[in-house]
Amino acid sequence: MEFKPLRSFEIHLQSLIDAKLWVKVLLALFLGIGFGVVLSPETAWVPKSISTAMGDWLALPGMLFLKMVQMIMIPLIFASIITGIVSATGDQLKKLGIGLGVYFIITTTISIFIGVVLTLLIKPGNAIHENTTADHTDVVKNADVGGEVAGLNDIPGAITSLLPENPLASMVSGEMLAIVIFTIIIGVAIVQLSEAAKNPIMHLLSAIQEICMTIVNWAMRLVPYAVFGLMAQLTSSVGIGSLKGIGLYVATVLLGLLIFLGIYLFIVAVVGRFNPILFLKKIKDVQLLAFSTTSSAAVMPLSIKTAQDELGISKSISNFLIPVGATVNMDGTAMYQCISTLFIAQVYGMEMTISSIVLIMFTLVAASIGTPAIPGGGVVILASVLQSAGIPAEGIVIIIGVERILGMFRAAINVTGDLTACLVFQRFETKS
Repeated sequence: MEFKPLRSFEIHLQSLIDAKLWVKVLLALFLGIGFGVVLSPETAWVPKSISTAMGDWLALPGMLFLKMVQMIMIPLIFASIITGIVSATGDQLKKLGIGLGVYFIITTTISIFIGVVLTLLIKPGNAIHENTTADHTDVVKNADVGGEVAGLNDIPGAITSLLPENPLASMVSGEMLAIVIFTIIIGVAIVQLSEAAKNPIMHLLSAIQEICMTIVNWAMRLVPYAVFGLMAQLTSSVGIGSLKGIGLYVATVLLGLLIFLGIYLFIVAVVGRFNPILFLKKIKDVQLLAFSTTSSAAVMPLSIKTAQDELGISKSISNFLIPVGATVNMDGTAMYQCISTLFIAQVYGMEMTISSIVLIMFTLVAASIGTPAIPGGGVVILASVLQSAGIPAEGIVIIIGVERILGMFRAAINVTGDLTACLVFQRFETKS
């Protein structure tokens, strides 16, 4: 059964792309950085109280953009996943669901392994540990390092907790993984209904998609202003000089993400049978917008459109895979959490055994699945990972200054991973 495509949204997005949206975003990005340097306390050109107030006002369009997208994210995920499930045949759905789970686990494990190897080779935390500042020394002294890694006995409870007792409560609290699982169950149940019972539901979901996309349409008009304001606020509050102290840590994360981008392009070429250079050209708008907003969820509508129109992905795959991927396919975030965990352990001079590192890897694979695809979501999960590994969670204060910058690169890698997965499963569908 074919439902009405979201033509109005697609036409508007195409007009933005034709108008070189990425050029406007890049221009806004660099102008924002330049203006932020002018406002930064390091230059002393503007009093700190005034620069802080100006930064908050400059960030207003960006915050409005994120809020507008976030407020429709749950209904959009709900409608898109169910539409994707219902559009697929029974065999298609079974293969896609199982294959997707295996694929996401494999890519996440590879990303975490790369993070472990790079951190153990480069040892970015040792540079800070050898020259620990007074603030960091106090954190070490006051930190509780006696935490325990979650054991096998905790796994059944963790699996059970994935099913929400109250779906409405999960929606209110923003528990995205629980919402996705609930939505998948509802979608599979709808497939079992007769056509007469199914059609009204699907028409309602199609209308919900139209409403959500209309709101995203409005939000897209704010993108260049949002990027300028967010970058100006970030640069004015963090400053350029403050980034030097943990430059090796930042370089380690960026190197890991770059290596994993190469792995994605290898998968695109070998498995997806798609020119990797052409692939990057076709998805540059999605990558740039994710980079600017620091959120893979915020660009989900554009990711779906790019998958369908630019990469030739079927609606049954893109409508199902991208909303699910925006929640559970967090390869860039998983690598960041891995490097950050080992980095903080190195800063505190903690010796990590092979068994401890393996347990951290397992914890990160599970934790990355539930990481919110929103700005700062990685830090929330990182704190729980540090605590479960017996590493002082207070160590986050060391990296919090550059979290937003690294979040931009993570988001770009995450959406690249979702679109790479679309090509892989489109290839499998074509073969079958």
